[in-house]
Amino acid sequence: MTVSKEIFEYHTRSKHHLDHYAPGPRHMDWATQPDPFRTYAGAPRIDLPLRAGSLSARFSEVRRGVRPDPAPLDRDSVGTLLEISLGLSAWKSYRGTSWALRCNPSSGNLHPTEGYVVTGAIPGLEAGVYHYVSRDHALERRAVLADTQALADGVLVALTSIYWREAWKYGIRAFRYCQHDCGHAIAAVAYAAAALGWRTRVLHEPGDSDVAGLLGLGRDAGSTSAEQEEPDCLLWIGSTTPPSVEQLAQLGASAEWSGWANQLSPSHVAWRDIDAAHAATIKGRSVDASRFEAKGQPPARAPLLDRPATVIIRQRRSAVDFDGVTSITAEAFYTMLEPLVPRIGTPPWDAWPQATHVHLALFVHRVVGLEPGLYVFARDPDAVQQLKHAMRPEWLWRKSGPRDLSLHLLIADDVRDVARAVSCHQNIAADSCFAVAMLADFAVALREPWRYRALHWECGMIGQVLYLEAEAAGIRATGIGCFFDDALHQVLGLPTGAPGEWQTLYHFTSGGAIDDPRLTTLPPYPATRGG
Repeated sequence: MTVSKEIFEYHTRSKHHLDHYAPGPRHMDWATQPDPFRTYAGAPRIDLPLRAGSLSARFSEVRRGVRPDPAPLDRDSVGTLLEISLGLSAWKSYRGTSWALRCNPSSGNLHPTEGYVVTGAIPGLEAGVYHYVSRDHALERRAVLADTQALADGVLVALTSIYWREAWKYGIRAFRYCQHDCGHAIAAVAYAAAALGWRTRVLHEPGDSDVAGLLGLGRDAGSTSAEQEEPDCLLWIGSTTPPSVEQLAQLGASAEWSGWANQLSPSHVAWRDIDAAHAATIKGRSVDASRFEAKGQPPARAPLLDRPATVIIRQRRSAVDFDGVTSITAEAFYTMLEPLVPRIGTPPWDAWPQATHVHLALFVHRVVGLEPGLYVFARDPDAVQQLKHAMRPEWLWRKSGPRDLSLHLLIADDVRDVARAVSCHQNIAADSCFAVAMLADFAVALREPWRYRALHWECGMIGQVLYLEAEAAGIRATGIGCFFDDALHQVLGLPTGAPGEWQTLYHFTSGGAIDDPRLTTLPPYPATRGG
């Protein structure tokens, strides 16, 4: 069996269909609900100050790539980076039960993504490998590093996934959702770094084993029962050349390790499909021969709300219901789409070393000045002909909107029922201003199987852009992980059944949110923590 066939089989088996859903738990086993916070017992802990409120950068500027002067590289600024990217944004409470919300979105608020920092000696922090505990806004020092010359002018942020956190609720489709969450986290870090005046780059060269070795994954001193944590990616935050893979290997090999991971659940369900998908998409070392560079100019349109970047980032919430009434103007709609095009110097795409492989099918419902209907937004105009060739020949493909946006009307109609139907009959896809289906060029996953994960990361990054743009437009958004893959393909005229050239990987929707008055909102951290 080829690796490509393994991806085909996983992706096909993990599809939802109109007459049945992908394999998942038959009921919610609350006794085995995973702990949402990983910790390392025995690892020295360093509390981080809460300083995000002191950042002055405006979201309207950050989204355009206009950065403030770089903050000094020290414990306080690293803490601020984590506070507004992977940290808590609030607690919700209902009838004595509380749960945390975070700045980086997650399917079902389950948060399979863990964050790490690898740094040389900087003011307030020793050179080492640190795990971030978002619950406490603290770092756990997993390792002491010796020779850190390669980290002299920057820090590494590493992301990992614990698949069980998602599989507990979603079954085999959880592997997809973990990758979405990783993409959300990549973009969250890129935006936070930009607000600090820093630049971010996802490192293309390291393989999964390089990341695992650097972080000490699987080498816990006192634990054999902790759930497996898998490496996702490394992000370099700094102005100089990032460390080479050889330098990263040397850092991990010379480290002195401490601490062991907590067990998140008393028992587990094995999902072999997830294991197979993981094995099929393990990334080896890559050669970064030609880094992709965006060619567009920074977006010129300003969002409706001109607020500090930290306010927009920390107020982000996933809507659970929409009012079916709220509308936005066409200008606001175009303003939300504009940052989805990779442009020079603008987060999060200046951190992304890959070409554009994901484009949008848009169900437009309530956009004043734009006909309701089904549209395609090509994030790279060069993809229009490929998309046009793959879809129904009767579509209009009428250019719409500003010249600089590759937006095309396929059919003018009331598409609310269709949007609802293909998104698992969820009203949020119809009661919004617009809904999105993200279409990925699946051929790239066949050429390099690990890119199956990267396609989902790209979708998650798109989702994070739309989340923040919705907040800046005065509305709210939410990702939709439950959708009928082939039903959407059938609507567009794409092939169904076995994965074809184009696959929908993520749905999304934005509109006027209805808040639940029964819920109490509490601050993310105790006021006594201060700065």
